[in-house]
Amino acid sequence: MANSNINIRVDSDVKAQAQRLFSDLGMDLTTAVNVFLRQSIEQGGIPFMIQRRYGAETEQAMKEARDIINGKAEAKAYSSARELFEELDNEC
Repeated sequence: MANSNINIRVDSDVKAQAQRLFSDLGMDLTTAVNVFLRQSIEQGGIPFMIQRRYGAETEQAMKEARDIINGKAEAKAYSSARELFEELDNEC
């Protein structure tokens, strides 16, 4: 199997820290990247959880939506789009 090169840009401090870490684990950066790529292929995705952190207001809105979906709360209903937009305008 032929080797191929990948060129990536990485913050120099991140690269140095990663090189120290992987050296402590007995591998170089190239080996570590290959481990990551092989694990990604094996697992069919990124081999660790990637999460997005939201602000408190967004988290509250997401909780409210989950509560509505799970029947723990009722969604507010509007008789028209105009009524909805009027309420939204009044919130600002």
